[in-house]
Amino acid sequence: MTFSSKVLQKAVEEIAQLPGIGRRTALRLALQLLKNPKSQAEELAKALYELVNDIQFCQKCHNISDSAICSICSNSYRNQHIICVVEDVRDVMAIENTQQFNGLYHVLNGKISPLEGIRPSDLTIESLVHKVQQGTVRELIFALSSTLEGDTTIFYIHKKIKEFPVKCTTIARGIGIGDELEYADELTLGSSIANRILYQEKL
Repeated sequence: MTFSSKVLQKAVEEIAQLPGIGRRTALRLALQLLKNPKSQAEELAKALYELVNDIQFCQKCHNISDSAICSICSNSYRNQHIICVVEDVRDVMAIENTQQFNGLYHVLNGKISPLEGIRPSDLTIESLVHKVQQGTVRELIFALSSTLEGDTTIFYIHKKIKEFPVKCTTIARGIGIGDELEYADELTLGSSIANRILYQEKL
């Protein structure tokens, strides 16, 4: 792909680094930005700058937040004794959209995957264990993808906390085996949360 402008080439190269966007799509997006009013591109640039510089991660649940403690954790009307354990922030958004859960969350930021080099220490498992150790958590709902990696992560966490008096449940398998949580429809996901089942070690 030949460019008449090094500035345009640089923009295309940067946009093309985003997942799911090839160089042709990146070029189309860059040219569209040039066609749009300059103010739109400036607002986009401002939003992206704020995204990478102003976004925080909640000190309690590791969810994306605009402050040190996210709006969910700071909401006194949420059930403080039930924690839904998820892989990433997209899962929090998916479950919140169902309006079927009124507890708190804990974002692991991934799942154990030796093949991808993701170890337990790479996730926020220890801070979850610490919450359980404090004695205020009555139930953990494991809402992880029904994959080998997801099941391995649940098994590992359960081993770490099994000596504590906390109920462990998993979402009902209305979610297809191997499916990612974020792609489930809201009705199915909401039903899976409402009809969660006791976790039993299977590995």
